[in-house]
Amino acid sequence: MTIRWLALAVLTAVVAIVPFTASATIIQFGINALLLASLAQAWNMLGGYTGYASFGNSTFYGLGIYGTAIAMTRFHQPFVLGLACGAAVGVTAAVVLGIPILRLRGPYFAIGTLGLSAVMQAIVQNVAIAGRNIGLILSLFRGDAVFYELALALLVAATATTAWIARSRFGMALLAIRESEEAANATGVETTRFKVVALALSALFTALAGGIHAYWISFVDPASAFDPTLNVKMIIMAVFGGPGTVAGPLIGAFVLSAISEFLSTTVSAMASVFYGLVIVAAVLFMPRGLVDAGRGVRRWGWRYFAQNLRRYRL
Repeated sequence: MTIRWLALAVLTAVVAIVPFTASATIIQFGINALLLASLAQAWNMLGGYTGYASFGNSTFYGLGIYGTAIAMTRFHQPFVLGLACGAAVGVTAAVVLGIPILRLRGPYFAIGTLGLSAVMQAIVQNVAIAGRNIGLILSLFRGDAVFYELALALLVAATATTAWIARSRFGMALLAIRESEEAANATGVETTRFKVVALALSALFTALAGGIHAYWISFVDPASAFDPTLNVKMIIMAVFGGPGTVAGPLIGAFVLSAISEFLSTTVSAMASVFYGLVIVAAVLFMPRGLVDAGRGVRRWGWRYFAQNLRRYRL
């Protein structure tokens, strides 16, 4: 375990020096990949550990964007305070919305969260302080290296929080909810409270990612801030890497980001098709993600993939 943590510290240090050695294109790709990894890790805190597949995280992302942008443009606050405002708005929304919506289960919860982004987008489009349909323009800050380090720090914090969840009594309660919520209730676990806390943690890191992205791009509008396809990306990356694990969302986010970038620069016309084929193949041959596939291949060899096909009747 000590060697593993030491290796992670060395890897983080190596990744941190990239902005001082790489080209501007690599740095921008790194910012995007790090933010996506943070979003996948944030979704994993709820979806991976409780089994509640949330399609509403893009709502908290948009609230983080607009909370930061409004604080900076309308109230002339510095970025740090604006980011804190965006995070506070996201967490508050998660608690207020989570108490009623987390009483839904299975597909009803997924459907309930699916409409949150559309509703919030419609509200923002009619609010003057948010710029309505026109959006908001933030002050331009040319410092990709700074945004890179901020995105990396956010990912480290999100991963450390997930590692704490995985080893804590809180995490054990979430896993109990995932396996059987009725049994967890019977043993005295306050399931609603634990789910709301998990959603609030997920919303915190999602909103922070949104705030960093807003200042990096310097322009926000309702359509991009509350884009539901971003939530699909979070889920795909977390599931591709391995939901309910610490490393899975990171691996999934970086691998899929690299594949997407490679395809867009080589076969741009067919990039979406090839990207979709990669995801379909992953679901067929390793439905529990890359982390589980690594364990399975070490134990069973290439038979692991054939066993998945038989086990899930694919």
